[in-house]
Amino acid sequence: MKDIQSRHDSRRINIRKVGVKSLSYPIIVLDRASATQQTLARVNMYVDLPHRFKGTHMSRFVEILNRFHGQFNIRTCHLILEEMKRRLEAESAHLELAFPFFLAAGAAEQEPGMARYDCRLHGTLARTFDLVVEVDVPVPLADRPGPEHVPAPAGMWGSVTASVRMKRFLWIEDLIALIRQETSPQAARAETVEFLCRRIDDVLRATGSFHWYKVVVKNIGSGYSTFASSEWPEPAPDRTAGREGVWRSGGASEAAGPFMSNNPPRTDCNE
Repeated sequence: MKDIQSRHDSRRINIRKVGVKSLSYPIIVLDRASATQQTLARVNMYVDLPHRFKGTHMSRFVEILNRFHGQFNIRTCHLILEEMKRRLEAESAHLELAFPFFLAAGAAEQEPGMARYDCRLHGTLARTFDLVVEVDVPVPLADRPGPEHVPAPAGMWGSVTASVRMKRFLWIEDLIALIRQETSPQAARAETVEFLCRRIDDVLRATGSFHWYKVVVKNIGSGYSTFASSEWPEPAPDRTAGREGVWRSGGASEAAGPFMSNNPPRTDCNE
């Protein structure tokens, strides 16, 4: 039998991403009220595979993650990516985490207790480090007057998804609070997705805390849903792809020029 693995590969084909996906792993995230919060993340880890390598050691991804067990948080994301590049001899490394983040619900909440917010981190290290933080903020329905002693119906108006690249450290709670202050049930009930999207865009931009952000507002209807999205700075059209709105992400230093743009945000709507 021929030893295929030892044969020379003359095709010179680079593989963009190779790694592990959907790995359940306990992590610790920073929590302003309690210092830290333990949660369970779904982890994806990838590296590029240059043509000179026939494969990579998949077990090393988990080994690297285990090295940071108990001390993993947003701030160690850069260190994990550096370790991935070094041990797997890669030119670029990617780390994606999706996890629930919990906050105490206020007394005015329809369902007192802990409110859940789904968060995602997308970290990339090539020549420079890039980190996108993404959070989903549910928007509840407003209470409607009804018969006495009849509980108000619970439900969702929709949701807001905010993706940001930060200029400085910002608590996840603060990002959630910025969105929630513009998405009260009463305000959402009276406004369109376009208007709500512009309001959130204005608030994020006014903070001066972000290099880049994207906002998607979604309203759940009966049998269909409507949405509006805005992005700042507005991405340049990708003429090679023949369509607009393609964000060509690069390292933070490479994107410093467009990040300083004063162009007004673009809003895409679909109702």
